[in-house]
Amino acid sequence: MGSDGQNWYLDLTYDQWVPLSVSGPRPAARYKHAAATVDGKLYIIGGSRNGRYLSDIQVFDLKSLTWSTIKLNSGVLPATSGHNMIMWENKLLFLAGHAKDVSDTVTVRFIDLQSYKCGVIETFGKLPVARGGQSITLFGSKLIMFGGEDRHRRLLNDISVLDLETMSWSTVETTQTSPAPRFDHTAALHADRYLLILGGCSHSIFFNDLHVLDLETMEWSQPQLQGDLVSPRAGHVGVTLGDNWYIIGGGDNKSGVPETLVLNMTKLVVSVLATVKGRDPLASEGLSVSSASLDGEKFLVSFGGYNGKYNNEVYVMRPKPRDVLHPKILQSPVAEVAAASVRAAYALTKPEKLDLPKREDSNFKEVHVDSAQQNLSAEISALGEQKKVLESSIADVRAENANLRTNLDDVNATHANLSKELQSVQGQLISERSRCAKLEAQIGELQKMLESMKSIEEEVQALRREKSELERDMGRASSVQKQGSGGAWKWITG
Repeated sequence: MGSDGQNWYLDLTYDQWVPLSVSGPRPAARYKHAAATVDGKLYIIGGSRNGRYLSDIQVFDLKSLTWSTIKLNSGVLPATSGHNMIMWENKLLFLAGHAKDVSDTVTVRFIDLQSYKCGVIETFGKLPVARGGQSITLFGSKLIMFGGEDRHRRLLNDISVLDLETMSWSTVETTQTSPAPRFDHTAALHADRYLLILGGCSHSIFFNDLHVLDLETMEWSQPQLQGDLVSPRAGHVGVTLGDNWYIIGGGDNKSGVPETLVLNMTKLVVSVLATVKGRDPLASEGLSVSSASLDGEKFLVSFGGYNGKYNNEVYVMRPKPRDVLHPKILQSPVAEVAAASVRAAYALTKPEKLDLPKREDSNFKEVHVDSAQQNLSAEISALGEQKKVLESSIADVRAENANLRTNLDDVNATHANLSKELQSVQGQLISERSRCAKLEAQIGELQKMLESMKSIEEEVQALRREKSELERDMGRASSVQKQGSGGAWKWITG
């Protein structure tokens, strides 16, 4: 798109990705870099290209649509890929990731955006093992790190927390079933309480599952998503605006995911927001997405990625404002029903731990009973509808199980028939081998006969030679005899 003036974003159509026409040179194409937007500028650090890690710092000005490169005044930034970056106070913090020279534990580095100084921040406590492809989520003044892959390719599913006030690491013990170890997933924080983990991969499996960690009870759950299908993917990215989680890109090593999804984290409903065609940069693995605010308008900004080729395009989307639905946990006397609704949505195994303290203020006492009863009836009706949906889903699953059993029986029958055919073929093979052995024995005897025939033929040839010699000797003797007798006669008669 063109850049007529510096208010180009006000003319964007809602919920559509648009490539930006960039002025001047662009940075090298890449993927698995780290990105963050600060004051209308997109910061890109590191990444990977053609198996080589990058260490440059690129800045894209969303007003002037121009790229520039940051030269550090002090410190060295190592070439890194698969790391994360967040803005904290006046510094960009970036941590973890793969590099050629890496320590045994996660390193936290910083770039001061005022002095352009770079360095390592000393951390304390139980330092997590070094890794790449992890997710890092800001929760108040803490960073929550989940999963990843260490430099020995060991997959992880642990939770570590870095307190940014004390720069101290701690590990978290969770209950219930944790997500399978994975990397290149994405994570989000909802309602300042729930950590959501979506997708990712192991070394052979790509996931499309959603896992939720209640940060108050430290219990994992795996709720079912409703709405549009989420295909298995890794290397995708996500960004939250209010209750909505926008999920872009990713792939399964065969093709990129062309759909941009929006997940309403309160309702747990997924919708397809936009779809791109072909090998679009937005259907890439290892791209980045950030949210930016320009004149009070929120935008999504995407950069880079790999989908058969490395990309360095900048795309923006102006998401349409959506309704914000917050759980009604702090209202009373409907609080218990609303909390039950939230627990049902997130399928927690110990819902009683979700109860929150009730507020002892004047507004709490002014709630009318009639209104509460109406709300209660509405909640009961909504739960009834959810029950119908669940019953329908259970019926579908049972029908699918019946079909699978039928298919399994067919497979078993086919296996039995194939086993019989295999036994028959094995019997034929045994008889053929026996016949081959007999033929080989006959061939051996014939070869011996041929060898004996050669010796007989040689004897015949020798006899023929002896016969010829005898015949020649007899001929010579006969001629000598004739010559002798003729001479004597002539002598007598002469």
